[in-house]
Amino acid sequence: MIFMKGDKMTGNRFKDAARVWDERYDTSEFVFGTEPNSYLARHAPLLEAGQRALLVADGEGRNSVWLARQGLLVDAFDISRTGVAKARRLARDARVSVNYQVADCTTWSWSPDAYDVIAAIFIQFADPALRARIFAGMTAALKPGGLLILQGYTPKQLEYNTGGPGVLDNLYTEQMLRAAFASLEILELEEYEAELGEGKRHAGLSALVGMVARKPALP
Repeated sequence: MIFMKGDKMTGNRFKDAARVWDERYDTSEFVFGTEPNSYLARHAPLLEAGQRALLVADGEGRNSVWLARQGLLVDAFDISRTGVAKARRLARDARVSVNYQVADCTTWSWSPDAYDVIAAIFIQFADPALRARIFAGMTAALKPGGLLILQGYTPKQLEYNTGGPGVLDNLYTEQMLRAAFASLEILELEEYEAELGEGKRHAGLSALVGMVARKPALP
């Protein structure tokens, strides 16, 4: 999930994020659609059935369900009970199993060396301090040799206003990601522009960054 320009924020975060997202997801429509994020889906060849995966702030479940359909064993969490309920229905309709939990990034237990794959797709609700904690948690939770797949918006996205937090400090740059994940092996890191069509809130030309990184294997 992400913050949109114009959303009420306090200290670069929603004053009551759970309530706001519950209200936003309280519709029969899927706010960001039901198809997976295109950057995540592009990297399907890197995934293997039976791998254990974590979806961070997964919203209504489009990405976790897609990973489960690839044969992965998937955990996912989101702060919104309404979003998680819709994700469970989406998984049931797709006839896949996902372990969903209602949790905030600040309270999620980042179990060390737990996951083969972690996907963080547009989780740009976090100010720099919280972002550093989330990034550190994801790094710790990867197994040696595990992959992190991340997609976000760059500062140029402020010109397009087609999605994203509308807050400069919450946006990603290649330099910032390289520094934040210096302990990982960066396999791919690119800033690019593309048309998004992921529901009504990710629609139109967008300034994006995608990263795939691997936690070094044990010697």
